[in-house]
Amino acid sequence: MVFKTLKQLWRLPEVRRRILVSILLLTIVRFVAHVPLPGIDTAALANLFKTNQLFGLLDLFSGGALAQFSIAFMGVGPYITASIIMQLLAHVIPSLEALKKEGEQGRMKINQYTRYLTVPLGLVQAFGLLSLLRSGGVLTEVTISQLLTILITGTAGTILLMWLGELISESGIGNGISLIITIGILARVPTSIRNVINLVLGGGIFDSKQFISIITFLAIALAMVVFIVLINEAIRKIPISYARRLRAGLAPVNTYLPIKIAAAGVIPIIFAVSVIVFPSIIASFFARARSDFIANAASVFLDLYQPNGVIYSVSYFVLVIAFTYFYTAIIFRPQEIAENLNKQGGFIPGVRPGSETAHYLKGVISRLTLPGSLFLGLIATAPFLIQLITGTQSLVVGGTGVLIVVSVAIETYLAIRAHLLTRTYDAY
Repeated sequence: MVFKTLKQLWRLPEVRRRILVSILLLTIVRFVAHVPLPGIDTAALANLFKTNQLFGLLDLFSGGALAQFSIAFMGVGPYITASIIMQLLAHVIPSLEALKKEGEQGRMKINQYTRYLTVPLGLVQAFGLLSLLRSGGVLTEVTISQLLTILITGTAGTILLMWLGELISESGIGNGISLIITIGILARVPTSIRNVINLVLGGGIFDSKQFISIITFLAIALAMVVFIVLINEAIRKIPISYARRLRAGLAPVNTYLPIKIAAAGVIPIIFAVSVIVFPSIIASFFARARSDFIANAASVFLDLYQPNGVIYSVSYFVLVIAFTYFYTAIIFRPQEIAENLNKQGGFIPGVRPGSETAHYLKGVISRLTLPGSLFLGLIATAPFLIQLITGTQSLVVGGTGVLIVVSVAIETYLAIRAHLLTRTYDAY
């Protein structure tokens, strides 16, 4: 069945062209991710990524470029942050909200504002990352001119990836930005497999204890993938009826309003990462203070707030839950949905149109947000939980990475299927 579908895809010139364009542009993205910048201690950088999960998570959204300290070491992170900020502002600023309702033209204008916002955010984020690397002893002594060069180059690298991602979305298949992040995650799979083999056959001797840990790890990883797919695709179907069809005596149409359990997606995790990194940055600055009391207090905080520690993981979990509720309230507007249903003559059986419908939808999304937020919290803290279960820090599966890969794989599959169905329908 799979080979038959691939054969059908390859026979369609338009779909074949889109697939080849996507592959070519993603190849350019991976090439850019391996063009290094000077002034970095590569051995210290590799050691930092092994001992600090926070940098591993930041590297996740850079598509693996941060670990290479390439010209695109921030990846598409600033663009994602700019997109989130514009989404929030569109619900706060009336002019942006009106622009959002203007259709395609309004969407293009908001996208243009997002690109403008990406530039200053890229400069700020690059400076923050360089400060973290310097506090970790990774970045060697650099002059002001070298620092400015790295900041400008890193921001230009982000703009380049943003442009390539938009080209993939327009001329390829799927969401280009999501594919860039996903291909960076998948690029680290061979390294993970090699590490597993080295654990089992370290020094050429079979280690049964490590083998049991690996089997446990693989079982957890498989269960995590199944769990993510089930929750990611789970929806609550709210039945909708239309008064006009009932009055006309026409046969009712079975339609419903789908509400996803994980409606916020991976956005709350991105918010939580952005917030949880600030205490470490501030403490790193104060750790070099002249006052012994302040320096010692900052050092104690850094020791307690280790990325592998309990306090950090609990704080991360709570932040993800809080931001899930916050972002769901931003993107899901019960009042607007109730008004649109009322304009179209639709209603929920047993619920009066208008304010009662909005109140009903608000109650439904509130009940769904709790399991959705717990799901995201477990996914975000999965590395810490897996280390507790397997008892090793060498085997870590990033729940956030799995969530992104699964979501993008489903999204890309649906996009390919849509292209295939459209071309097949036109052929008849």
